[in-house]
Amino acid sequence: MTPDTNGNDGAQLAPTLHLLAQYVKDLSFENPNAPASLAPKEGGPQLSINVNVNAQPLSGTDFETVLTLQAKAMHGTDVVFNVELVYAGIFRIQNVPEQHLHPFVFIECPRFLFPFARQIIADATRNGAFPPLMIDPIDFAQLYQQNVLAAQQQPAAQPN
Repeated sequence: MTPDTNGNDGAQLAPTLHLLAQYVKDLSFENPNAPASLAPKEGGPQLSINVNVNAQPLSGTDFETVLTLQAKAMHGTDVVFNVELVYAGIFRIQNVPEQHLHPFVFIECPRFLFPFARQIIADATRNGAFPPLMIDPIDFAQLYQQNVLAAQQQPAAQPN
């Protein structure tokens, strides 16, 4: 083998992922029925959590990945709290084969962002006078697979 320009004797370079920046794009916390929502109630609230991941290329190697977390607590028909966070990161990804780039951006990048986003949600709910909401870890590989399957089935569901 002949050495490549990096002196690696022709060996392929390992994939790299660098987090260049991370930031809050949008944060909203609503406690619309305060102070009544802070009073003790029988039973706990019904909690719904939604997760979404989007990404866009910024250059040939840089991508912005956006993680959106929404959590809504209801007690009967009353909103206890509603919190939404749009949290993003700029990632530099190198030496990842083109066919693996899309899953890499939608699985590995949000995996890096999630602990920080989770903490922001916990702080927001705690600052709203509720117990901190600690969102369970998310399997971004499974979420990606579900979204790919849904996208594949959607054109088949369209009438001709």
